Formats: sequence, structure tokens, C-alpha cells
Amino acid sequence: MKSLSDLDYSVLQQCMHCGLCLPTCPTYEETQRERHSPRGRIALMRAIADGELAVSQSFGEEMYYCLGCLACTSACPAGVNYAELLETARAEVEQAGVLASPTRSLIRTLTLRVLFTRPRLLRAVGRLLWLWQASGLQALARRAGLMNLLPANLRRLEPQAPTILAKFSHQLIRPVESPASAPLNVGRSMLDVERYPSPAPASPRRVAVLTGCVQDLAFANINRATVDVLLANGCEVHTPPVQPCCGSLHAHNGDHASALALARRQLDLINPADFDAIISNAGGCGSHLRAYGHLLHDDPAYAAKAAAWSAKLRDIHEYLVEINFRAPTQPGGSNPPASGAVSAATATIAATTVTYHESCHLCHGQKVSAQPRAILRALPGVVLNECAESQWCCGSAGIYNITQPETAARLQERKVGHVRASGAQVVATANPGCHLQLQNGLAQSTGPVVTVTHPVILLAQAYAAEK
Repeated sequence: MKSLSDLDYSVLQQCMHCGLCLPTCPTYEETQRERHSPRGRIALMRAIADGELAVSQSFGEEMYYCLGCLACTSACPAGVNYAELLETARAEVEQAGVLASPTRSLIRTLTLRVLFTRPRLLRAVGRLLWLWQASGLQALARRAGLMNLLPANLRRLEPQAPTILAKFSHQLIRPVESPASAPLNVGRSMLDVERYPSPAPASPRRVAVLTGCVQDLAFANINRATVDVLLANGCEVHTPPVQPCCGSLHAHNGDHASALALARRQLDLINPADFDAIISNAGGCGSHLRAYGHLLHDDPAYAAKAAAWSAKLRDIHEYLVEINFRAPTQPGGSNPPASGAVSAATATIAATTVTYHESCHLCHGQKVSAQPRAILRALPGVVLNECAESQWCCGSAGIYNITQPETAARLQERKVGHVRASGAQVVATANPGCHLQLQNGLAQSTGPVVTVTHPVILLAQAYAAEK
């Protein structure tokens, strides 16, 4: 059982109530109410820990009204660990059952406890969704107005569903024989094996790539691009074909027991001692994956391995900059210009202008902000136009756009406005939730087509265009 009263009390005492977090908090800006600010929420948490307040429905609703974007942690001069406080508070809300209802409990069981703890089942459901979408049945049902028969909440969510890809990560990244000493198979892109041959076994860089759950179904091309750019930079890449969910969805939604179980499964699958780095390409997942050391610090069987895991976890952009990645050249071998229009040969790589939206958990949780921009600036023929409020939450925030649709929609509209104001034809972001939120918001807005993509997709395309 995880509760606020069990926390080291110094964590609760860190907040100085200075208020520097207030201008960075999207929900406080929305309402201007103290209880909707980080400072106000911490005061409520402390009252719960001190026994001055009971865990109530009102407290539970407040904890879930928070986006969990962690912008307050970047602004906080005292270094308050708000992520741990929020996850603990939500776990206590779930243990107290103050928000429980038959429908909510059923949904949480089917998703958190069943679907997202069984990767093969998740892929099976993903395949059914792909058939529904690719066969034309979805389009037919929409034209016939059948979606209007759905309950209001499902009717609202249906257009936001991700497009499932025809091939998942294990189909795009094939396993090949590796040295007998290697516990996992070397991952290579099926189409780019000859372009990016695996380096010699003596290569100093041996990495494992995490393929995720939603990322595996809807953005497997990003996983493949991640492998491609690592191979192009002399890395030996390992990708287990079946990987569990990292547990971030569970930790952020108060299911502490499932988060622990999934972290242990991940550590059983990938031993950090075997690799120089463990690579994540999703901002929200990576932030949670970095916390394995703390999550399992009191588990005698996993504490040491979890600490080693956290020390080796790297975001893909962070790792590429760390190893001094090779800047792609223009087709024909010329060096990339500092600015300028895209040539015909590189038209498929990227548009003339690209802007960048920062995943909250990548910039605030992992403190990775400059590295994606370094990659975008290295692309031939690409000009990076900064997006206003690039670190302001887009409203996705895990499942926030499902549980708090009105606030999420306003944040989405605000973000889409800034993206369009940048004049960019491409917006790059590094989190599947942000990707979908931007994609849906741009599709609903008026203006020129803006493509949403991941920086490593653009880098992989730039490497491919060299030849």
C-alpha cells in the first residue's frame, strides 16, 4: 500500500509556498484557483499526510484535474519532487475508492490490469483495430451515421483513436543472429539491413531499444527509425520482439502494484549490465523508465538492477548527441547548409520549415530539451522555427484528454494556434500522446496542412536520402 503518510516527510516539506510555480501551471492559469495550482495541491496532500483531512471525492477529483505535466518542477527553486507526490496521492485515492463506480472500475481493470499488462493481447486488439480501419468498415460506419449510436463519451473519443499501422515493431525490426554471448537478438530494419550493416562485435556501443505499447501499434515506424539511426551511428542494437508496457500509464493513474510488477518484468527481460545504454524514444515512457531505481529502491531482489537501469536509460535524442551523432549530408555528399529551401532531392525528408513541440515529460521530467533541436538543426535544407510556448502542455497528458476533455481541448487549441503561427510545414514531437493530440487538433483547425512527426523519422530519412 502506498500513501502520503508513508512518504519521507521531508518530501512534503520541500514546498516553500513561494508561488513561482503558479505561472507555469496550465490548470491554475485556466481557473486562477489556488487549489488548482501545484502549491495548493501540495497543501492538500500535506493535510492528508498529517491527518487533518480525509481522502475524499473532492481530493480525488483535484488530483486527477492535475495534468501531471511537471512544468512546476522546472520552475521550483526548492526542487520539490512533485511527480512522486502526485503519483502517491493518486495511489491513495485509488486505495480509498473515493472515485470508484462500477463503470470506472471495469474500465480500469480491462485496460490497466488486463490489456496493458499483456503485450500479445494488446497486439491482438491492435490487429483487430487495424482490420476495422484498413478494411473500410470504419469509414463506412462513419458515413452511415452508425457512430451516432454510441454513448456520448465513446462518440467523442472515436475520432481521436490512433491509426494502427499494418506492421508492428517486431515485423519492421527483424532479429538476426548475434554473438553467442548476447542474450538478445540484434535488431535491424528489414529494408535497411544492407544500408546499415551491424558493426563488428567489438563495437563499443551496445544498446537496447524499447518499443513501448501504443508506440508499438501506432508508431512502429518511429521504433524502426530509432533502430536505423543508431545503426547508422555504429551501434549494435538489440530489440526484444515482445516487450511489456513500461508501467508509466499505471504509475500515473494510481495503480502502484501494476507499475511495480511491470518494472520487474522489464528488468527480467533486459539486463542493464549487458548494455551501454537503454534507449527510449517516447517522452512520457522515458520519464517513468528513468525512475525504476527509485520505484524499486526497497526491493532487495531488484534494487541494484533497477539502479543500474536508471543510470543507463537514455532518451534517443540525448544519446545521439552524447555519442556525437553524424550529421547527414546533402544527397551527393555536400554538407548541410545552415538554412535555405529544400532541394528537390530532399523534398521527402522534410519541409522548408520545422517547428518543435516539447513533450512535458521529456523536457520537465527528463530535462531533455536542447538535444532534439540539435538533431533538427543538423538536417539538410531544414530551417527550425521555434514554437511559442513550446514547453506548454498540449492537453494530452497521458489520458487527460479522455478524463478532462474540456480543459484538454482548450490546451490543444492554444498549442495548435502556436504551431500554425510558427509558419512551419512540419511539427516534430517525441511522445505518442502529444503526436496524436497535435495531429487531431491540426486536422480540426483551419489552415495549411501541417505534418506531425518525430525527429528521428526526419533523421532516418535524411540518412537514407544520402544514397
